[in-house]
Amino acid sequence: MALTKKPVTGMKDIQPAEMQIREYVMNQIRETYKSFGFSQIETPCVEHIANLTSKQGGDNEKLIFKILKRGEKLNLDAVNEENDLVDSGLRYDLTLPLSRYYANNAANLPKPFKALQMGSVWRADRPQKGRFRQFVQCDIDILGDPTSLAEIELILATTTALGRICPDNAFTVRINDRGILKGMALHCGFPEESMDQVFIILDKMDKIGFEGVERELLESGYAGTSVSQYMELLRGVAKDADGVRRLGGQLADVLPAQVSENLAHIMDTVNEVAEADFGLEFDPTLVRGMSYYTGTIFEISMEGFGGSVAGGGRYDKMIGKFTGMETPACGFSIGFERIVTILLDNGFTVPGEGEKVAYLFEKNVDSAALAAVIREAMEARKNGVQVLVAQMNKNKKFQKEQLEKEGYTQFKEFYREGLKG
Repeated sequence: MALTKKPVTGMKDIQPAEMQIREYVMNQIRETYKSFGFSQIETPCVEHIANLTSKQGGDNEKLIFKILKRGEKLNLDAVNEENDLVDSGLRYDLTLPLSRYYANNAANLPKPFKALQMGSVWRADRPQKGRFRQFVQCDIDILGDPTSLAEIELILATTTALGRICPDNAFTVRINDRGILKGMALHCGFPEESMDQVFIILDKMDKIGFEGVERELLESGYAGTSVSQYMELLRGVAKDADGVRRLGGQLADVLPAQVSENLAHIMDTVNEVAEADFGLEFDPTLVRGMSYYTGTIFEISMEGFGGSVAGGGRYDKMIGKFTGMETPACGFSIGFERIVTILLDNGFTVPGEGEKVAYLFEKNVDSAALAAVIREAMEARKNGVQVLVAQMNKNKKFQKEQLEKEGYTQFKEFYREGLKG
């Protein structure tokens, strides 16, 4: 029986041309983030199953690739339920592993700690364009800083990276706060115990619009006066920092003044100092589905691409699940695969690449002639030239076409009777 050539559903083989782009994007992100003082770390791709299923990851906990117990621990005779079979799983994001890492290593880390992580994560999701079951995440997080400086630095670093990678693509940062989100609903008379359901419906705004959200809220049994007041409030909010302050005044009965002022301060500061050219908007409909967010939340949308290309927020309670002590934490994640997809669709080529030359030698050249070819290649490599040495194929034209797709622009051909070009 022949082995299967295709990769597992939702995963893909990466060709050299795409790999060049991926490495370029990753290097741009890494170098940008390091310039903002973030330190790169690495965590294992396998996590304890109890951590992964601790109700921190929202719907992602339904998408875990679970790992069977091994050896003597895998006792099939004692199995009563699925959890008897597993003790670990592949990480579904980088935030939960970072929280465990910080809880385990905080005594040896600076405070605040600015962490950079880049690595693969796995979700048993339905694959589609730009979405895979194995994909790379690029995260920056600031742990131990309760002030708005954390949000400001995260937004500036992420937008600077995107501005360098995609200078021709307009993008917009949308920002909200979980406190404002809750305050608006309470102000309009929704019961506190219904907040989660209200936000689940509100989170569909991008797909079903204001009318769809209003209809679903009414169908869920909420009072018509509450729904109409809520929709009027959502529609009437201005998207700038002054709009946030005015909204804070309207919500004074349910919202501490510092919540809206803090968000407005973040927006004012980012607008004042940002390097990249982008939009920054207050979006009262932004929810972010992860249950661990506790304060500021943000997403970045890019022109010509549906959905967000980056997102994050403040999660001040997650690390405390490991340590028993609440630790301020805030993070931003770039959708690496989505950025690569945008660049591939736009026919992007890596800028400023060094010269790439292919030395093709004829079959059956003697050892002395081959050694001369390799010596010449070694000298060129010392001067920064990328040189491929390869035997000439029978179909030389096709061989060159394939190499040109990988960025080779010059060819030297070596024959038994001497150099021919």
